[in-house]
Amino acid sequence: MQYKAVIFDLDGVLVFTDKYHYLAWKKLADRLGIEFTQKDNDRLRGVSREESLNIILEKYHGDPISDDKRKEYLKEKNDTYRESLGGMTRDDVTKEVRATLKKLREKGYLLAIGSSSKNTSYILERTELTDAFDAVSDGTMITRSKPDPEVFLKAAELLGMEPESCLVVEDADAGVTAAHAAGMDAAAIGTATLSGRADYNLTAFEDLLGILE
Repeated sequence: MQYKAVIFDLDGVLVFTDKYHYLAWKKLADRLGIEFTQKDNDRLRGVSREESLNIILEKYHGDPISDDKRKEYLKEKNDTYRESLGGMTRDDVTKEVRATLKKLREKGYLLAIGSSSKNTSYILERTELTDAFDAVSDGTMITRSKPDPEVFLKAAELLGMEPESCLVVEDADAGVTAAHAAGMDAAAIGTATLSGRADYNLTAFEDLLGILE
């Protein structure tokens, strides 16, 4: 087999929490008098919480914001977001995703998460996906977010795999860039297919099975 392991981004690939991120950031942006639209939210795909705040503050025209205030805003956003995630259940993961992950395990592939989110473990727990993966690399373990390859290299390390043996599944162009920087091939799904930079484009999650036959 060309690949021995598959590393999945979380948001936008296995689950869809964009709406929760958007509402949490918008609540903060509205309080600061900053315009924040769905198009602005698209720029935050695959980006760390800290960098997301920097992007939002590009439209800020008030008094200078101290580092302590930035930390306060980040906590406020995450508290709002986590409160929303509390309503997630196993039904937030499609039958197609669960069936595909099961078949990949049966075929002998190692599976891992490679996500910049610091809420990864909580989301996996809420959706009953924790046991589907052999390793989890997330925002609590890294210092640099995508497009830096750190999160994917950490996932490969946790799996005991060489980068070239891993295939990354991503919905963000920054994630595709990170995968290639890690020396891994990338399968794009969703908006990441638009750039044409991935090694494979998926129209459905189960298309992975065709790539990994």
